[in-house]
Amino acid sequence: MRAAVCIPFVRVADPTFNAERTLELARQASVQNAAVALFPELGISAYSNEDLFHQDALLDAVEAALKTIVEGSRELSPILLVGAPLRLEGKLFNCGIAVYKGKILGVTPKTYLPNYREFYEKRQFASGRTAVSREVLLLGERVPFGNDLIYEAENYEDFALHVEICEDVWTPIPPSTYASLAGAMVLANLSASNITIGKAQYRRDLCAGQSGKCIAAYLYSAAGPGESTTDVAWDGHALIYENNELLAEAERFPEEEQLIFADLDLERLAQNRMRSGSFHDAVGDHLEKVRAMRRVPFHFEIPQGEIRLQRDVERFPYVPNNPRERDERCYEAYSIQIHGLMKRLQSSGIDKIVIGVSGGLDSTHALIVAARTMDRLGLPRENILAYTMPGFATSDITLQNAHGLMKALGVSAHEIDIKPSCLQMLRDVGHPFIEGEPVYDITFENVQAGERTSHLFRLANFHNGMVLGTGDLSELALGWCTYGVGDHMSHYNVNASVPKTLIQHLIRWVISSKQFEDDTSAILQSILDTEISPELVPNDTGSKDTPGQSTQEKIGPYELQDFNTYYITRYGFRPSKVAFLSHHAWQDKTRGAWPEGFEEAKRNQYELAIIKKWLGVFLWRFFKISQFKRSCVPNGPKVGSGGSLSPRGDWRAPSDSEATVWLEELKNNVPDA
Repeated sequence: MRAAVCIPFVRVADPTFNAERTLELARQASVQNAAVALFPELGISAYSNEDLFHQDALLDAVEAALKTIVEGSRELSPILLVGAPLRLEGKLFNCGIAVYKGKILGVTPKTYLPNYREFYEKRQFASGRTAVSREVLLLGERVPFGNDLIYEAENYEDFALHVEICEDVWTPIPPSTYASLAGAMVLANLSASNITIGKAQYRRDLCAGQSGKCIAAYLYSAAGPGESTTDVAWDGHALIYENNELLAEAERFPEEEQLIFADLDLERLAQNRMRSGSFHDAVGDHLEKVRAMRRVPFHFEIPQGEIRLQRDVERFPYVPNNPRERDERCYEAYSIQIHGLMKRLQSSGIDKIVIGVSGGLDSTHALIVAARTMDRLGLPRENILAYTMPGFATSDITLQNAHGLMKALGVSAHEIDIKPSCLQMLRDVGHPFIEGEPVYDITFENVQAGERTSHLFRLANFHNGMVLGTGDLSELALGWCTYGVGDHMSHYNVNASVPKTLIQHLIRWVISSKQFEDDTSAILQSILDTEISPELVPNDTGSKDTPGQSTQEKIGPYELQDFNTYYITRYGFRPSKVAFLSHHAWQDKTRGAWPEGFEEAKRNQYELAIIKKWLGVFLWRFFKISQFKRSCVPNGPKVGSGGSLSPRGDWRAPSDSEATVWLEELKNNVPDA
């Protein structure tokens, strides 16, 4: 749902001019297919009229201007939320009026009137709590009146709108809190809010917090150019938040009128609310108040035709584009992993770590986490017993990187050639490879993965150490791990809830923030530049220079599959919506931001048919064939809000479910091109 927040020019005590500017911005919002357009508090009269509010000539002009806006709204797409002083019940109320298609849907009076420091609103206005009537006569029509109104679209799921005014949100329990508990998804605040030093950040914090606590969108519009500066000033601040995330913000102190837009994901909000037991407990605590909220139904005319999404959808949902946020996330992820491992070592009384080092991303990151953990515990890095175990398909580059990394970090480095034990196993099971046949089936692959893990566990027994797991969240989601005696198993896994794309950025962060010496960073960069591969099948050419397998050719690009994992598991979106968002994010590599330092050569784009193909692979593997592996994963710390797949954490699911409904939804609702 597209939302607009509008900051028009105003003239003090000139409702005719103000109505013209309001309608002009409303028309611009309509051209952009907005569903709601929010304007500032008392915008029809201007906020700063002071005792002029008690002049009948001004109030008559306000009603005439309001009628002009109502008439002008007939052909416009959005609900207009405009502010005006209205004489009702022999009182003067500071009101927010919802106007749609030539009708007034309802009127919300301001509840909390500030009367301190520079504010004297009680001098002119009555609080909404003093209202006697639940309906009022306005412009010849009886309309709902109160701060308990929720405007609810009958034909547009989750489009439920509540209005409050300025000070209302600055209180301990804003009216919008009860509205959200009653189902309002979009909360709108008509504000005047003069500006003082530091106030803008407080507004951001306030709107972010309210949107987060209420699991809602929050629209905020402050008065701008034209208000009286007799004693105060105005900055025209406009904000749109969604569940604590800033989607749009206007320029402050503008020279021009302001109009900002954001596309709100109402399904995402509904999914979050559905999962939040505490939110529903709060409904129960305030049931009488929540039940008393009134619904104002209306039919929303949905704009027709293709409308381009105006929303930033990050290509890497686990990795923020903003450098400051990304560095903070990487620091936190790295620290969570270190502290998780520290606690496990301390509680077990074990001071040695046994780890397999392949020269790939996952084992590399687990090893540097282990190294820093030993530093934090005051233990020598030699207590990390690191083993690289080349098999039939180990490439020279990964073996070289594994040895180089172990040496640079100063851990106890070892190499064990697993080929003899693998040959014995293959001989025992009667595998044709023993007879010289180039049969590289799943048994051939898993014998190697199993031998490595078997060695690690027995080495841990022998040295009284703990096997540190290296497999990541992406592999668990796709079932891309060897079950049981394989890379699926360990004593503790620091990477269990870290997706592949985040591991890549964590290693980049380790390099850029100089967590280790330059020689270590050089090897880490080489590992980042190497093709992701299980290295279990020899290269067709016989060369051992580079890996002979490509994981991503088999199960899809990790950057797409991590995108799928995030939106399927975190939000439960339909596959067609995930494909739509993925296409928006990935269809054009020249559009939108990339994480800082992301190499130009690795900036990919994908057409819809490719996105659909790999999403189908994801759905089949995730829902149909891989849950049994996730049902018995080792302990490991949850790292990100994107979740983990541990059955003791974020994901509990049957191991024998079908994938049919997801695959059919994808097939029926996403075109092939």
